[in-house]
Amino acid sequence: MKRVLGRSGIEVPAVGMGCWAIGGPWVLAGTQAGWGIVDDAESTRAIHAALEHGAAFFDTAANYGAGHSERILGQALEGRRDRAVIATKVGHKVDEAGRKVDLYGTTEADSDVAAHLRADLENSLRRLRTDYVDVYLLHVWGLSIERALEAREVFEDLAREGKIRTYGWSTDRTDAIAAFSTGPGCSVLEQELNIFTGNAELTALAEKLDLGNLTRAPLGMGVLTGKITPETRFSDSDVRQKVEWFAGIKDGRANQEWLDDLDSIRGILTSNGRTLAQGALAWIWGRSPNTVPIPGFRTVAQVEENATAMEFGSLTPDQMAEIDRILER
Repeated sequence: MKRVLGRSGIEVPAVGMGCWAIGGPWVLAGTQAGWGIVDDAESTRAIHAALEHGAAFFDTAANYGAGHSERILGQALEGRRDRAVIATKVGHKVDEAGRKVDLYGTTEADSDVAAHLRADLENSLRRLRTDYVDVYLLHVWGLSIERALEAREVFEDLAREGKIRTYGWSTDRTDAIAAFSTGPGCSVLEQELNIFTGNAELTALAEKLDLGNLTRAPLGMGVLTGKITPETRFSDSDVRQKVEWFAGIKDGRANQEWLDDLDSIRGILTSNGRTLAQGALAWIWGRSPNTVPIPGFRTVAQVEENATAMEFGSLTPDQMAEIDRILER
């Protein structure tokens, strides 16, 4: 099962592998931003499993683990680079030794990404052990459009030089994407999208402008897998323990409304032998032909479950409509 990243023409597996969690613990502006302790050897085995299961599209970022995610991915793909499509992200000051990440500036809106973008790409290329990146994403959600357009000029230069194949912006702001995507080398966006959250206007814009729509949190930070219960507690080194910006988790626990709604559509999501996680990915594919979900992983088992979802394909239009009816939307 394949999809094309908009007008770039880059063909990718219909599901990508999100590499946030394999970065391990790290601190963003003084706050824990990792998913807990990880086993680098298992991360490497999982990356290799993704290659073997036809899911060789990896979404990472310079800030994940303060460079650690990129390093592990680069090591795992050494000698296999031609089999993979890599997306990485830029926009933060990375202290690799201290496992710390900060903004370039005092506020997100005014962060001076453009001044550091080219050097940051070189650092990512070093960690990834490659001489180009397939997809390069601006990774400051609230950056002002003015600052973003300054950065876009550098993205365009990097595309002309062959350092990157295409670029985009990871933000849920429709006006920001509308302005930023007018660059000729821009062909993707990245937004939060799952069964319960997402910007419908932005999803429609991606289709209108022919932009690949990479979808963050397609499994609701784990809540939509069926493996998180009201009793689940996250470790102190897990970002979900204190996450405030994600609707699916409240005060370190799964949102009970989400769990109740998930139960109400469980039968549809698990149709034809799917797991809940596979059904959640199937909903993403049914939502728009431009979508490519990027669920996170830490284990071989997670990779195999997510990759195997492609064998089932998307939910049918009737199933999508039935979910909307049950959820009264």
